[in-house]
Amino acid sequence: MPVYRIGNRDIEYTLRRSAKAKKASLSVTPQSFELLVPDGASDEQIAAVLDRRRGWIIQTVQHMEERAKAQTRVYQFVTGAKIPYRGRMAKLTIEPFDGTLVEVSFRNGFQILRPRDLPPGSCDVIIESAIRLWLKRRVRDDALEFARRHGVRHGMKPRGVQIKDQKHMWGSCGQDRQINLNWHLIFAPKPVLEYAVVHEMCHLKHRNHEPEFWDLVARLLPDWETSKAWLDKNEHMLGWEKVEAVR
Repeated sequence: MPVYRIGNRDIEYTLRRSAKAKKASLSVTPQSFELLVPDGASDEQIAAVLDRRRGWIIQTVQHMEERAKAQTRVYQFVTGAKIPYRGRMAKLTIEPFDGTLVEVSFRNGFQILRPRDLPPGSCDVIIESAIRLWLKRRVRDDALEFARRHGVRHGMKPRGVQIKDQKHMWGSCGQDRQINLNWHLIFAPKPVLEYAVVHEMCHLKHRNHEPEFWDLVARLLPDWETSKAWLDKNEHMLGWEKVEAVR
């Protein structure tokens, strides 16, 4: 991944080349920023764009660091702890049972059954892993349903939909028509996830972000700007940070 140096600090960013791009453009990604340039852009031209937008880059990185500080912190996965889910904070209720695997369900909060003989030292790690797996399956099912619904209505069919742990983007649409989505979108309200799916599906017809692309997004989702604004404003809600207790 390319790096842009400001003073003594190296800032990673995503560089994307496009044959359809007429000029360079910068956009925010979940943890950094993306620079889109025409296919033939030289290293010198790329460096010049970054230098011209240096102030924007500094401001964007500082803003992301502030949001990271506001991210939900979980000290222990015990009854009463809360994690984000679909745009709000959801409480955990954890109870022992005689099964052999952690079971996760959701009804007005997370209901978690843990094996009675689970070693205390590994309890937190195993429960967190089970919750993550449940969330990834849920976001996959929801994304597939949104893709099916909009694909049938508008004649757009991706090769497939994959859920990934992407660090620098919410989603992508490859040249092979494969749509990839960040699993952290499960922490956003469902309309926001739907917007992310529609956004990537529209790239099946328009590879860049020209006006025709946004016109298509608006036809599929007239209220798309509300969802995009939520995503831009609430990045700190899209996940949690596990904090080890000081002993």
